Amino acid sequence: MSDAYDSTWFAEKLSDRTIRGIALETSALIRAGALPVGAKLPPIRDLAFSLGVSPATISEAWSELRKQKIITGRGRNGTWVSGDRFIAKPERLASSGHYGSGVLDLTMAVPDQRLLPPLEKALAYGAQAEDLNSYERSRILPELETEVRKTWPYDAEAFLTMNGGYNAVYTAIHALVTPGAPVAIEEPTAMRLLDILEHIGAHIIPVKCDADGPVPSSLQEAMRYKPVVFLFQPRLHSVTGRTVTAGRMWELADVLRGSDTLIIEDDGVADIAETPRRSLGTEFPDRVIHILSFSKTLGPDLRLAVLSSTKAIVEQIQSYRSFSAAWTSRILQASVAWLLRDPATDDIVRNAREIYQKRRDGLTERLAARGVEATVGRGLCAWVTVETEPFALVTLAARGIAAQPGNKFSVLRGNHLRVATSTLEDRAEEVADAIALAARGG
Repeated sequence: MSDAYDSTWFAEKLSDRTIRGIALETSALIRAGALPVGAKLPPIRDLAFSLGVSPATISEAWSELRKQKIITGRGRNGTWVSGDRFIAKPERLASSGHYGSGVLDLTMAVPDQRLLPPLEKALAYGAQAEDLNSYERSRILPELETEVRKTWPYDAEAFLTMNGGYNAVYTAIHALVTPGAPVAIEEPTAMRLLDILEHIGAHIIPVKCDADGPVPSSLQEAMRYKPVVFLFQPRLHSVTGRTVTAGRMWELADVLRGSDTLIIEDDGVADIAETPRRSLGTEFPDRVIHILSFSKTLGPDLRLAVLSSTKAIVEQIQSYRSFSAAWTSRILQASVAWLLRDPATDDIVRNAREIYQKRRDGLTERLAARGVEATVGRGLCAWVTVETEPFALVTLAARGIAAQPGNKFSVLRGNHLRVATSTLEDRAEEVADAIALAARGG
């Protein structure tokens, strides 16, 4: 091995001595090319000594990188950066299974297709969009900006359309956050948000939540690490179904006041929530990035979200975006503008919201009657407490039911299931019985 990559070199490059920190910062070095494909890593004991940690810490960190196919080898033959297997993918999302026709799949918290508005008229209108087929990289169609401003939670300086909510978060993070930088995020959170942060090698700082939203004292603790971004869901939490209260928003604002931390607000469930839209943009318009996705309410194939921030931040995001899809389809933008103006759309979304609530309550109330804890809330899924996740998943699988383990949505250890309820129409009793058995842990 070249002396350039010995344990002393690593000690200078790695600032976080935790298992997760070593894994993330090493993967960031590889992705950045600082550790080239084929480089041999130093012996575990040498590296542990240089970093001032135990050999077990290095072994665990290397184990995590092996799972991601980033490194290969072990023992006397050494460990190497494995270029032939280095393929970036969203590990948490990619680990979801594909189930047969006989399995009740409650892993996907997605809208019921039958409850979405019809798109024929909207798309016909969209085909006549202003500047259709122009190569001009326009930020947002004026008519769409007019519509979203009517209900936007603060007076934003600039808007940008994106190809869906996660695309907006992904692009903003990659445009504004350097690999290895600290990012505070609520715990638990959407697994795709964690995939995005892990892909860039961010130092993830979990912020605990309670019934009112992110806990101010936990955010205050996270601020000790000087996060470049605080990423949270300001309205309806896509995993727990809880809603951030107005009072909690102002408590969070007090913690963030005086810092220069960027604030990314991901309103991914949108008007499935009954609560009004909220944003810290009313307090920090110069550093809030507010994202509203229309996938859950108007349809995922519209592939559309709207992002707001300052002109300078929007320009940074747009500049990064210009490497790939430099603008969002004007057909889709105009279609969404038409839907937002259409009175029937409001009625359809309101009806869907009520049905989703009945389905969620139908399961959580039955679970409560069986002594199983699930968070009170709204949305497309339930967050259920169990004794152990592996036992719970195996027990459900034996009864032909699939759900998501809570660890996909968490950085910290816990024992939960995320159970999709959005399409659970007539089997709530059966599912509640199965979860009650699964939650007991044997």
